[in-house]
Amino acid sequence: MPATNKLGAKIRQLREMRTLSIEQLAAQSQCHIDLLQQIEAGELVPSLTPLMNISRALGVRLGTLLDDEPHDGPVLVKAGDASNVIRFSGKDPQAKRSALDFHAVGAGKKDRHMEPFLIDVQPPGEDVPPLSSHEGEEFIYVLSGRIEIRYGKLTYHLEVGDSIYYDSIVPHDVHACEAPARILAVVYAPF
Repeated sequence: MPATNKLGAKIRQLREMRTLSIEQLAAQSQCHIDLLQQIEAGELVPSLTPLMNISRALGVRLGTLLDDEPHDGPVLVKAGDASNVIRFSGKDPQAKRSALDFHAVGAGKKDRHMEPFLIDVQPPGEDVPPLSSHEGEEFIYVLSGRIEIRYGKLTYHLEVGDSIYYDSIVPHDVHACEAPARILAVVYAPF
């Protein structure tokens, strides 16, 4: 089953277990009903911000939405293992291509507090991507390419070996400059 269908099915299952209508989840997560319907139908995987809002509204960690079978003990991911890829279409519900490919390198670790990812980042399309925010913190380390981070009213340009650590409650956007890039990102979202 594609990641979009697994994610949508998991959100629908959690919503129904809590006897929430899609309208109630939309209100609690501050997400548009159309967006939730697309996610549940497996037509769209949104950016991280709506997923964090949805997980909070459902009363679960973000990892609960992204994991298949969490377990105790360490999680080992060998080089080249891309089995846990989630393709985010970004913040635009009309987007037709993946803007961010998240390789979950902590998936399966039960009761974790951080969400580590290797992320393949694409340059933005013709439109300037909107800023988004969510509770928590993010750490980004550039592995290849060049990244632009818009953070509030500031803009940062990062190259290979550069890193940034910021409060994600401040509206922000992360995208590649002229060509695709790869970053290591660690997201912490309080539960």
